[in-house]
Amino acid sequence: MDLNIKEIRELMADLEKGSLREVNIQEGDFALHLSKNENITSPVIAPVAATSATPVATTPVPTTETVSDASQSASVSGEEIKAPMVGTVYLKPKPDMPDFKQVGDHVEAGETVAIIEAMKLMTDIKSDVTGTIAQVLVKNEEVVDYDKPLYLITVD
Repeated sequence: MDLNIKEIRELMADLEKGSLREVNIQEGDFALHLSKNENITSPVIAPVAATSATPVATTPVPTTETVSDASQSASVSGEEIKAPMVGTVYLKPKPDMPDFKQVGDHVEAGETVAIIEAMKLMTDIKSDVTGTIAQVLVKNEEVVDYDKPLYLITVD
């Protein structure tokens, strides 16, 4: 299966407009991976040997910024709420409203604590744990990478 550039562009446009987050096509020596979750500006087309069983790595490499944030939060123990995607984080439901959560606030599992905008799509970020906000590790409207810690929660 070989797609021409026009067909690839059409797939990219369909992905942008649709609710799917990721498309992965692989047949023979042809592979195409399109994702809204990663910071990819063009389609990834990689030849794959028919006898090879080695998967193509798509996991982002942590940046030094992530490492420095982790060392800052080392003084307080707890669970981290991390960004599930690359995008702009909003700590307020609307610009004229107060933050979802501040240090010292109680949070319930499943409660929305932030919103991340990626490719004009708003995604609620929910807490996986019940506890108290120990630290807010990002600023409102900061661009975050995948897996970047947003909050540190001390579990009740």
